[in-house]
Amino acid sequence: MAMEVKKRQTWLSILTIEFLFVLLLLFALIIFIYAARMVFIVENSGFDQNVFNAIRPLINSGLTGFMLFITFLGKHDLLIPLNFILIAFFIYRKEKWFATRIAALSLSSLLLMFVLKFYFQRERPDLPVIGDVSGYSFPSGHALISVVFYGMFIHMIWHEVKLKWLRIALIILLAILILLIAFSRVYLRVHYASDVIAGIAVGFIWLVLSLNIIHRIEKRFVARRALKAEGLEK
Repeated sequence: MAMEVKKRQTWLSILTIEFLFVLLLLFALIIFIYAARMVFIVENSGFDQNVFNAIRPLINSGLTGFMLFITFLGKHDLLIPLNFILIAFFIYRKEKWFATRIAALSLSSLLLMFVLKFYFQRERPDLPVIGDVSGYSFPSGHALISVVFYGMFIHMIWHEVKLKWLRIALIILLAILILLIAFSRVYLRVHYASDVIAGIAVGFIWLVLSLNIIHRIEKRFVARRALKAEGLEK
């Protein structure tokens, strides 16, 4: 009886987590569609302008220096080399599935960013704080890639770090970092608020779907290897 109750509780927890992620995916998709509709169909820029107006009094040299540092932590010039270092590290550790996840997520998210930017082709805001910035604006590449890269770390920490307090603390710190990187893009006036919101939404969708697909492929691969091993033993 106790075993049945325990199994039922385990299944309920799994179903609850999966259901929560499905809801979050749907919410992120709705947010992205709504942001794209407001920008490109309705052409309502009131929200973006209101955010710029709210941030303008906060701008000063000290905070700008901090935001430049924060935005660098989400720049592909930093994250691409870090991805290669992590891939090499996990290959050296013979943890090829971690290396596979990193390679697949980093390359696919970068490609997704360029495809979306080229498709929407939104011009950057006028008068950026850091001078001229090239490229299209929607969605924010910093927000998208940061969610995927640091979200991947959150995924690994959740599964690998045993100490509960440390796991929670690291996840909170990384979540705050993602939000700061997104905010820095609006503060520096190189993206509209709608750009970073869309970038966060797309990044989350891509992260969850990619991890789910990779996990399913990994399970099938392991199952096939197990069947082959059993066949050889017989």
